[in-house]
Amino acid sequence: MHEPSTVSEFGPEAPTPPGVWRRWWRRQTPVHQDRFAMLAPLAAVVLFMAAIASAFVYLRLEEMDREQEAVKRDVEYAQQRVRLRLLERQEQLMRIARDVSNLEVDAEEFTGRAESMVIQYPELQALSWIDERRRIKASYAAPSVPNANLRAEGAVLRVGETETMYGLARDLQQPVYSQPTAGSDGTGPLQLHVPLTMQGKFGGVILGEYSIDGLLRYGVPADVSAKYAVALLDGKGRVLAGTSVPARNPANLLPWAAQPNEYEVPVSPVGNGLVIRAQAYRTSLGVIGSGLFWLVGALSVMTAWMLIGNWRHTRRRMQAQQALIAETNFRRAMENSMLTGMRALDMQGRITYVNAAFCQMTGWSESELVGRTPPFPYWPESDRDHLAARLDDELQGRTTTGGFQVRVKRKDGGLFDARLYVSPLVDAKGHQSGWMTSMTDITEPNRIREQLSASYERFTTVLEALDASVSVAPLGSEELLFANKLYRLWFGVQTGGHLQLVAQAGVPDQPRSDESVDDVDSFVGLPTSTLTAAQSENAEIFVPELGKWLEVRSRYLNWVDGRLAQMVIATDITPRRHAEEQSAAQAERAQSASRLITMGEMASSVAHELNQPLTAINNYCNGLVSRIKGKQINEDDLLAALEKTARQAQRAGQIIQRIRSFVKRSEPNRTASDVTLMVTEAVELADIELRRRNVRLSHYVAARLPTLLVDPILIEQVLVNLLKNAAESID
Repeated sequence: MHEPSTVSEFGPEAPTPPGVWRRWWRRQTPVHQDRFAMLAPLAAVVLFMAAIASAFVYLRLEEMDREQEAVKRDVEYAQQRVRLRLLERQEQLMRIARDVSNLEVDAEEFTGRAESMVIQYPELQALSWIDERRRIKASYAAPSVPNANLRAEGAVLRVGETETMYGLARDLQQPVYSQPTAGSDGTGPLQLHVPLTMQGKFGGVILGEYSIDGLLRYGVPADVSAKYAVALLDGKGRVLAGTSVPARNPANLLPWAAQPNEYEVPVSPVGNGLVIRAQAYRTSLGVIGSGLFWLVGALSVMTAWMLIGNWRHTRRRMQAQQALIAETNFRRAMENSMLTGMRALDMQGRITYVNAAFCQMTGWSESELVGRTPPFPYWPESDRDHLAARLDDELQGRTTTGGFQVRVKRKDGGLFDARLYVSPLVDAKGHQSGWMTSMTDITEPNRIREQLSASYERFTTVLEALDASVSVAPLGSEELLFANKLYRLWFGVQTGGHLQLVAQAGVPDQPRSDESVDDVDSFVGLPTSTLTAAQSENAEIFVPELGKWLEVRSRYLNWVDGRLAQMVIATDITPRRHAEEQSAAQAERAQSASRLITMGEMASSVAHELNQPLTAINNYCNGLVSRIKGKQINEDDLLAALEKTARQAQRAGQIIQRIRSFVKRSEPNRTASDVTLMVTEAVELADIELRRRNVRLSHYVAARLPTLLVDPILIEQVLVNLLKNAAESID
């Protein structure tokens, strides 16, 4: 049997390309179809990436060429500016050298010119005049030059680079530049040695020292410095001044990524020892050309078409797999991953689902719980009425977002505390099909909370029973964190009493410093452990509002929320203070009695001492009366007799005043007192008793003794008692 022929009258029909492709695709197996469906998008993506890479490489190379040309042009311009600046300074130094060689400039005038040049040209940091014997004849340096680099007048050049370049300038008889290098101790200056020729002989050099940083800052144009990282290098390529662009990652696959866009050229007056280099900063890539844009668009359309075809082929299979995986993962996560007990109820209150955690908490299996209606087996018998009422509220929708606490009975009869959270259970269509309840075991948190509450009550009871005021407040705040019963009785519930105690007690006693200028906490930078470990500070203050003397103690502690707080304990010490005051008064009275006893023992001696000036006064007065009555005295004799009488009265007054000051009761008054004066007055006061006992006293006080901050009366009392005891022991 033969197949029907498809030959027409014009010959056999030629197959069209779409038909051939369709027949070939139908002949492939599903595995081959999937493979080809994946290879076609992959090929399109590969072609797309190849086109993008080609365009990127081409445009990037073109951009790099343009940037390199711009860098070369700007570096040459900057080098010309630096070279011109060096040549101008060189010409000025040569003019100064010519004037010095012609003896038209002395050291003082040279210093003035050097100062003018250093001030006018910031890159020039020092000028020195060195004679033919390598001695510094005159020198001036900018204020920024370190003291170690200053050249003192009369000093001789040390062996080193400066001395070497000095010899080279002497031999060549022309200006010579040094070769600056970058060392571990910093970058040295660029030196210019201009030789001096005096009457055909070498007469020294004019040494000009350039700051490399200043030469870069003021020699390179600002627009060049803004566009590039400009630096000055030494002969070995080390950076003398300026900045450099960090080296790029050499692991980058792009061939130009590790090649910095830079250009360097030597500064001609100096030579290869000074090189100026500019590095271009990284710039963003250029815009892709329009031709490549259309190519990218075409490849993108091709890729999208192939991916859509592949997606339509595998969509149904992927949807089924995703639904199965999602359902499996959800069930597994619900049953095995959750530690919280989950229970689902229908609208009539019947249990429709419990997870493994719920069964583990209650001890009942899933088969024993699913399908049960109230009362549930895990309800305690004593709480069934309460739990039934709560369940009715849940079914009616009267739930609380914070949940509620219940007791749950295990299968073995044990009870534990649990917190239940109820929320509506909504199906995939958005309709409520029941209620979902989550249960958490809070037995241990409740036990800890009860222990903390009991501990707090004990602590509060102890503090409330103290006979001292206790208050705690954070530093820098007016919040009162804690106050016991006695504090509230004295100061109320405000923090004013706490702050008043701290202020009056001067706690903490910190010295004044410049911290008052800015709002900086005085405890900034000090670890809290240092404050909390410090010993408590005590102070005794008087509170007028309470009429009490309080002993204030304070220390720092870390509050429960981590803040640094200050605890102040105030104890009523009014009775003790009164006792101390009475004791001090009794001691003062004892001292006064001691002084009176001393003077009582010396009474006879004092009377004898006073009797002499009083007898002399009486005799002088009687003699004057007799001679005046007899008109036997002239005016001069009368004045002489009256002066003697006044001296005797003054002597008696001094004795009485000294005794009165000695016996007078007064508070200690420390003043700057002279040692010689205190000893002299004590000796004069004790001399009365010494003469009565026929004791001769010899004393010596060293010269130039310092003044003492003491009470002179108390010191004199001690000395008088010592001298009196000494006289009694000798008698």
